[in-house]
Amino acid sequence: MNINLTLFAQMITFAVFVGFCMKYIWPPIVSALAERKAKIAEGLAAAERGHQEKALGEQRALELMKEAKTNAAEIVGQAQKRATDIVEEAKSDARSEGERLLAAAQAEIERETNRAREELREKVALLAIAAAEKILQKEIDVAVHRAIVDDFAKQL
Repeated sequence: MNINLTLFAQMITFAVFVGFCMKYIWPPIVSALAERKAKIAEGLAAAERGHQEKALGEQRALELMKEAKTNAAEIVGQAQKRATDIVEEAKSDARSEGERLLAAAQAEIERETNRAREELREKVALLAIAAAEKILQKEIDVAVHRAIVDDFAKQL
């Protein structure tokens, strides 16, 4: 009967131990596990929010980069257009300056041509007068007259 009494005593001791554990040990362990579970869930939620914010940040960065590229392309286009306008304006100015210089050069050439013609007329007139003087000073002889005209023609 010792075995039954021992078994019964062990059962009572075990029941007391289980009751003691359920009343004093189990609640702090369960609350610690609940706290741990809450902290883990909170950490996972924060990680998920972090991933979502990262994705939103990356998307926003891509949008900003696209916008910046568009703006840069627009600015470059405007700069190229302005450069083209400046080049065209410079070409136009150069053309008008060239035409003005050409007109001035042609006018100068015309003046020089007229001056040379006047000078030549004066010399021809002087030569004609000199030739007439020589002819009149000498007697009128066909051979002498022909020699003077030939001499005069050589001088021209």
